[in-house]
Amino acid sequence: MQDENQTQEIIESLKDDLEKSVLYLKNEYQVIRAGRANPHILDKVLIDYYGVKTPLKQMANMSVQEARLLVVSVYDISQIRAVTKAITEADLGVNISDDGRVVRLAFPVLTEERRREIAKSIKVILENTKVAMRNSRRDSLDLFKQLKKDALISEDDMSFYEKEVQKIVDEYIAKLDALYILKEKEIMEV
Repeated sequence: MQDENQTQEIIESLKDDLEKSVLYLKNEYQVIRAGRANPHILDKVLIDYYGVKTPLKQMANMSVQEARLLVVSVYDISQIRAVTKAITEADLGVNISDDGRVVRLAFPVLTEERRREIAKSIKVILENTKVAMRNSRRDSLDLFKQLKKDALISEDDMSFYEKEVQKIVDEYIAKLDALYILKEKEIMEV
């Protein structure tokens, strides 16, 4: 009975790791600019707010006013200059302007060459995430091999769990591939 609990724990741990990998990919893809205004592009921007590095999303409201225009309304207007400076330093490839009340980010139209570069970079992120998933698979299989070595599971059980682990990993890799296809389509869309 205990070996059944251990095998379930290994499977659940694997699923948790794979779910984290999918979430990582989603988060990475959200901050990649695709020629349209997207508030998530600012998720990693930190402002020096009275000596404390503070995420911009905690200091401002962001809204998409037009397809290529993002407006950042800073709660503390005295921080507009600091916000503008931090966005400029983040080098996001957007045109920044402020009128003393709000910061406007104009997203330029991407060139075909730039679209291809972004498509290559999202492919690299995808491949790195798949490597992390394969590492999780290997770790799970190592745990099952240890159970077999300790005679807690049989050879047939080991074969079953190897197939089960592979099936689970394949399902999650299909999720990654679907996310990649959607992002690539979004980037290559003119």
